[in-house]
Order: sequence, then structure tokens, then C-alpha cells
Amino acid sequence: MSAPTEPSMTSEVVAEVAAIRTDLFDGKMNKDQFKLVLETALLTSSEPLPLSELKKLSDVSLDNAQLEELLADLAKDWLGRGVELTRVASGWRFRAKPHMQMYLDRLNPQKPPRYSRAVMETLAIIAYHQPVTRGDIEEIRGVAVSAQILKTLEARGWIDVIGTRDVPGKPELFASTKQLLDDLNLRALSELPALQEISALLEPESASS
Repeated sequence: MSAPTEPSMTSEVVAEVAAIRTDLFDGKMNKDQFKLVLETALLTSSEPLPLSELKKLSDVSLDNAQLEELLADLAKDWLGRGVELTRVASGWRFRAKPHMQMYLDRLNPQKPPRYSRAVMETLAIIAYHQPVTRGDIEEIRGVAVSAQILKTLEARGWIDVIGTRDVPGKPELFASTKQLLDDLNLRALSELPALQEISALLEPESASS
């Protein structure tokens, strides 16, 4: 008696798989199917995904314009829902719409960290005058800036040291990061809100400097 053989796919299954494969990527991509792939990747990612990463999801070559068109279409598909697809500095991501946050907070009642007026003023100066040194910040604010304030902003990922100024002492130069833009739901520095609005968007506390 011969040994049993491993089960193999029937010709019907093989044909079905081939048909699916052809439907998805046969010279040109099936738009709806690939939008589903993009949607899945973005919904399951905890961080924004740049175009360079999203291109890896396709078996065919896509340029930025083609991919952005698909993402724009996907964003339209989600209009009228509680979640929206947005583009920020680091890439594309899904997020809850602002008016839904009050409901989500019921599931996680912990309040986000609040920052002092001194911290928020320092952040605003860096964002609007970058790159700046600690001395520049102190000159604009008119008061000394503690090292702890800068450490707080660095720990939050909102600022970073990008070099030193070519003057005696080589003071560090501070600039804002993509993380700050992501948290403000912005794509570029040119979209920064009015100076007085940054604090409200990033949950400051009404503390004195």
C-alpha cells in the first residue's frame, strides 16, 4: 500500500488564486483592492506612515502622485465618520475627529500632561524663530530659561538640538521636530497657527513663569 500523498490544491483553487492575483496587479493595480490594503496598514499602525513605507505595500511601481491620489480617495471614503485620514509631517494616519475626543476620554479618563506657561512660551519661541540658542530664547522672553524647561520639551519630542552656533562657546541650536507638527496635526511649519493658539492646542496650564 503506497504512502498517502500531501493534499494538493485543485485546479479550480489554483485558477481562483491566479484570478485574484491578476485582478490585483496585472499591469495596472486594482484601485479598490489596493485602497483596502492601504486602509488596513494605516488603521493598524500606531505611527504616521510616510509614502516611502506605503509604497512597499504595492507589487507594482507607484510614484508619489499616484499614491497620494489613492490616499486622497481613501480620505474621501471616510468623510462623515468619526475617524478621518489626515496627512501630517511624518506621513499619513487615521485619527479620531476632535469632536469625538470627549467620548474617547471616557474610556481613558487620564488627563494629558499640562505644561507651564514658561514651557509653552519657550516652545513657541523655538517654533517661530528657529534655530535659536538658549540665549536667544532668554533675550526674547526677557527672563532666564531653566535647563529643565528645555529638557521637558526634548523629552516630549517637540524640540531637538540640530547643531551649534559658530560663536565663542558654541551654544546649542534648538529647532522644532516633526513630532510637534504631528501632534498639532500639521504637515509643515508654514501651517503653524497663530502664536497664541499653540498653547491651547497643546493643553497648557495657566501657570505663571
